[in-house]
Order: sequence, then structure tokens, then C-alpha cells
Amino acid sequence: MGVEEVQRKETVENRGKGLKDYLWFLIPSIIGVGLFMVPIQKDNAITIPVAFLAKQLQGALDDHLPAILTIMLAIVVVLSCVATLFKPNLFMKNGLLKSLFVIHPMWLVVRVLGFIFAFMTLLQLGPEAVWSEGTGALLLYDLLPLLFTIFLFAGLFLPFLLNFGLLELFGVLLNKFMRPVFTLPGRSSIDCLASWMGDGTIGVLLTNKQYEEGFYTQREAAVISTTFSVVSITFSIVVLAYMDLEHLFLPYYLTIVLAGLAAAIVLPRIPPLSRKRDTYLVENPDRFDESASKGRGMFAYGMTKALERARQNRSVKNLLQGGMKNVFDMWFAVIPVIMAIGTVAVIFAEYTSLFKIVGAPFVPILQLLQVPEAHAAAQTMVVGFADMFLPAIIGSGIESDLTRFVIACVSVTQLIYMSEVGGLIIASKLPVKFIDLVLIFLLRTIITLPIIVGMAHLIF
Repeated sequence: MGVEEVQRKETVENRGKGLKDYLWFLIPSIIGVGLFMVPIQKDNAITIPVAFLAKQLQGALDDHLPAILTIMLAIVVVLSCVATLFKPNLFMKNGLLKSLFVIHPMWLVVRVLGFIFAFMTLLQLGPEAVWSEGTGALLLYDLLPLLFTIFLFAGLFLPFLLNFGLLELFGVLLNKFMRPVFTLPGRSSIDCLASWMGDGTIGVLLTNKQYEEGFYTQREAAVISTTFSVVSITFSIVVLAYMDLEHLFLPYYLTIVLAGLAAAIVLPRIPPLSRKRDTYLVENPDRFDESASKGRGMFAYGMTKALERARQNRSVKNLLQGGMKNVFDMWFAVIPVIMAIGTVAVIFAEYTSLFKIVGAPFVPILQLLQVPEAHAAAQTMVVGFADMFLPAIIGSGIESDLTRFVIACVSVTQLIYMSEVGGLIIASKLPVKFIDLVLIFLLRTIITLPIIVGMAHLIF
């Protein structure tokens, strides 16, 4: 075989490899965008494929889901107690089992409480305040079945959106945008997009890892974790569905994006975030060089990074395993917390005046903004600090579509809810204190509320 023939063969092989890289980037990314972002019309309402599949499964299982959920919570509690208290080798040597069931004692208590509330509600045992239609039954029979099915499909399909280079491409394209607008390095655009398109917990975990390795300063890590750890598309769909406003998904998500961007521009420039130090936890010689893309076309460089990412995720087995891990993370970690904290908060909302008192200052603000049923909506402005679903639960009975729309948007853009993102931040090494979270939550509410209400008046 001659030299020219060998070179020709190598050229053909390289072209084949290049084509495969592009296909591994394009096909999964198109599938992900189609499942999570392309609206479809069904039964005179607009939804997205993931939500439609979830509704179909929920309808098929129907009356069985509360019992299934209670059994699942019982299994989670037993395994969590064994793993956390006794730390057997079976759990400690298995990365997946360890991440799912070896947890902080505080979260173990929460999981136990979630199961107890579900068990009491299913069998209608104990005080009626726990299992009545307005408290425990509201979560076990209405909210959790919807979460269970959406988490299944969203968890399975999220890798198509996150793992094949789409975020890397847009991360590079947004590089020059991040520093002047959000005071963040270009590297953070990928973390921020991962949060925005994936899940807030993803953003916290990514940011904490980058901070521990010396890629972000204290200020940068604090800004990213509290400003871009956005509620995922999945959670947003759940909130909108619970508010019976699925047909407004596109204007709803546009409103969230606009309000979220406004908060992300303002918050890094004011206390408490502006007072964080621009110092690194550790020195890292491999710290990201933002000049790496200089002299190169941004799209070409973005495609190079995207193809590298796609090349790392060609294993169908790993794709399936990653999807199932997402599902288990959401089923086992999120559902017990929502059942526990949600039930307690709804009991307070139903049987006490706590949230009405704390939310009272928002009544004149909502009235000034001409939001109908301002007194009923006011408490939902603050209850989201405990859990982002609580505003939807409490506000779902409000008659005004405009008010329910405002509540749905505010609950998603507040970001700092202690049942998940807030708890993760406190438990991590990120330089954010509890009082910081309280202040950031209130500031986000004040900044985003006028924008959301303005959009609501345009839509309705």
C-alpha cells in the first residue's frame, strides 16, 4: 500500500470520526430540545412532551399512586436509616447507594417525617390536621403523584439535554456576555446554563466543586449558587400544571427568564453578595484562562468544546445509568422532603395565621400593582422560603388566573428554598450563611415581583 493510499484512508477515517462526533452532538441535543422545549397541543391545551408523558402515566396509575408513594417512602426510610446509622460496606463502597442513602442526620429526620405523614394520610390515622383534604391529602393525592411521574420522564431524558455538548456550545457563545453583565468569569456560563436548563441542585453541586478546586472566588461562587441555581424546567412544569395554567407555558417561561435575568444583573452588585471577597479557597495552576478562545471564531470554538463533550458520552449504558440516577435522586431525595416540609407548612397555613402575618407587608404592594385577591396571595410571597411548591399549594385555590400566574412565576424565581437548594448551600463549603439566604430571598422577591406582575397584566 502506497503512502498516498494510506493518507487517503486516514483522511476518510478522520472524516468518519468527525461525522460521528457531530451526530453524537446533534441527535441527542435535538431529542432533548424536542422533549423539554418544543410545545405541543393536546386537548386544547399547550404542553411539552415530558409533561404529556407524565400526565398519561399518572392517568394510567391513577388511584394506586398514593399507596405506591407511601411504600416507596417506607423503603427509602429503612435504607436511609441502615446506611446513615450503620454505614455497611454495601452502601459505603457503592457510589450510587452512598449518594442516595448516606445523608445528614437532619435530612434523615425529614425523610422519616415524610413517611410518617404519608402513612397517616393514606390510612387517615391520627390528628385530622395532618391528613385532611387541605393538608396531607393535598400533597399525597394531588401533588406527589404529579411529581412522581414528571420526575420519571424528566430524569430519564435530561441527559439528552445536558450531556452531549449543547451547554458547552452556548456556554462559549455567552462567554463575553457573562463578565460585564453578571460580573462572572466566562467559565461560569456553563454552570449557569446547567442550572437553568437542568436543575438548581446541579448548579449548587457544580459550583461547590469548582469553588473547592480553586476555580471560583468566594464572591463568584456565592453569586452563581444563589443567582443561577435556577428551578429546573421540570419543576417549573409541575408548578404550572398544579396552577392549572399549562396552556401558558411559553409566556410563563419567558416571564421567568426576564425576571431571573433582572435579578441576576442587580443582585451581584448589591449587598450581601457584593461584599463577598474575591479570594480563592485554594490556588489552582489550572485555573480557567478566559483568553483561550481569543483569535478564534466563537461558534467554531464552541463547537469544538461541544464535540469534545459529546465524544465523552457515547456509551448508551452510561446514558441509561445517568438517567436512572437522576430519577432516583429526585424520587428518593426530593419527594420525602416535600411531603415532610410541605405538610408542616400547609398545616401552619391552614390552622395558624403565621404566613398571613409574615406576608402582610406584601398586601399593599400587591394592591398597588393591581393584583387581584392580594390578601390571599400575600402569604405565598414568603412561604416559598420553606419549599418552592408551597406557594402553588396554598395559592392553587385562588380564582384569578392572573394572580395564580404571578404566584407560579414568583415561586420559581425566588430560588432560595430551604427544602433543597438552600439546604444544599448551607451543607456545602460555599461562603453563604443562613442570614445571606434570607436577605437574598427577600431581595429576589422585591426585584422580580414588579416585572412578573407587569408581564401578567400584558398576558391577561
